[in-house]
Amino acid sequence: MAEISKEQEKIDAEKHADERIEKNGQLTLNKNDKKHNIHLLTIIGEIEGHDNLSNNSKTTKYEHILPQLAAIEDSCEIQGVLVLLNTMGGDVEAGLAIAEMLGSLSKPTVSLVLGGSHSIGVPIAVSTDYSFIVPTGTMVIHPVRMNGMVIGVPQTFDYFKQIQDRITGFVCDHCKITQERLEALMMETGVLTKDVGTILVGEETVRHGIIDEVGGIDKAVKKLHELIIR
Repeated sequence: MAEISKEQEKIDAEKHADERIEKNGQLTLNKNDKKHNIHLLTIIGEIEGHDNLSNNSKTTKYEHILPQLAAIEDSCEIQGVLVLLNTMGGDVEAGLAIAEMLGSLSKPTVSLVLGGSHSIGVPIAVSTDYSFIVPTGTMVIHPVRMNGMVIGVPQTFDYFKQIQDRITGFVCDHCKITQERLEALMMETGVLTKDVGTILVGEETVRHGIIDEVGGIDKAVKKLHELIIR
C-alpha cells in the first residue's frame, strides 16, 4: 500500500506541475542537488493590460503575475526566481508594474531573454539582479506608442514625455546604460522600417550595458544558485 501511495503522490505532483505550466507558465524547480526551491516565471507573447486580447493571442496577464510575485515574496520556501522572456511588449502600465514588483523582491532573481524582449519587455528583463540573453535573442528599443485617438495638444505630448521618462528612468536605474545613450537608441531613424528605434541582438545588448551577459539556461540557473547561496 505504501508503494502505491507514493506512486500516486508522484503522479498527482506531476499532474499539478503540468497544470501550472499550461495555465500560468509557472513551475517550481526543486530537483537540483543544492535543494534550492526556484520559482520559474515566464513572460510570453503580449503583456496584457486592462483590456482582454483575442483568445488566439499568446498573452501574459499581469493580474496573474502580480499576486504570484507577492506570494513569492511572502513564501519561506521559495529561495529565488528565474524569469524567461519571449515577449513583443504590450501594455506600458502592466509591464512597468511587473518590472517594479520583480525589482523590489528580496529574493535573488535572474532573467533570460529567449527569442526577444521588446518594448516594455526591456524594463522587465533588466529588473532582476542579473540578466542573460541568448546569442540570437533580440531587444527592440523604441519610444512609447499609443493606440486609439490622440488629442494633439501640448498636454498630450507632456503626458507622453512623462511616460517615456518613467520607462527610461527605470531601465537606467537597473542596468549600466546611460539615459542619453538609451534615448539615442530609441530615436534612431536608420534601423527600423517606417519607424524609429533600434534592434539589438545578443552581444549588442551587453555592449550597450542593458543586459549583463550572453548565455543560455545553463548559465542562468547556475547564476541563480550562486546568488541564493550568497
